[in-house]
Amino acid sequence: MTKTQRYKFVIDYFLTHAPNAETELLYTNPFQLLVAVILSAQCTDKRVNMTTPAIFNEYPTAEKLAGAGFDDLFPLIKSISYPNNKTKHLIGMASMLVEKFSGIVPMTVEELLLLPGVGRKTANVITSVIDDQPNMAVDTHVFRVSARLGLTTNATTPLAVENQLIKHFPKKYIYRAHHWLILHGRYICIARSPRCNDCGLRTVCWYFNNKKNISQ
Repeated sequence: MTKTQRYKFVIDYFLTHAPNAETELLYTNPFQLLVAVILSAQCTDKRVNMTTPAIFNEYPTAEKLAGAGFDDLFPLIKSISYPNNKTKHLIGMASMLVEKFSGIVPMTVEELLLLPGVGRKTANVITSVIDDQPNMAVDTHVFRVSARLGLTTNATTPLAVENQLIKHFPKKYIYRAHHWLILHGRYICIARSPRCNDCGLRTVCWYFNNKKNISQ
């Protein structure tokens, strides 16, 4: 099977079985999504969704969050991983939004990367989710699933994975492909003991068809 054929099979499968895949983070505007994505680093979306309502209620805008004190915000996110750093990042992010962007979340990766706590993955999430831009955010699920399926080859860094995926996914599907791979990795192609028997992609999956020859 060629790589083109593999991608076509994967795309057709997800268009049929997950045509409306989207982020599981809860938000109502770009500012809320930015806060949620920063908090989601090395933390589950479920935990983030349990935490953000209190933050959004107390700090509904960048202006409000920029004026928060560390000791005021920290108790609201102390159940999140790395709460000290994330508290500083959120206040710093909001302050720069106010000072540099008039409190409005920018919609380019380059501008988003200027914000404290925002890396390439976060910037790609924001622009693809909010604006349907063809940007591929690579987290641990995307990294794992794309390698197992054989969508990527010898990609050892998130950027290498990103570059291979955006090269082969048609531009119009990239913003959705991010969610396809994340959700597939979260519920089917899990890190340990992937649910291969429940997977509709196993017929084209490199991992499934070669797992007898590789370590489990």
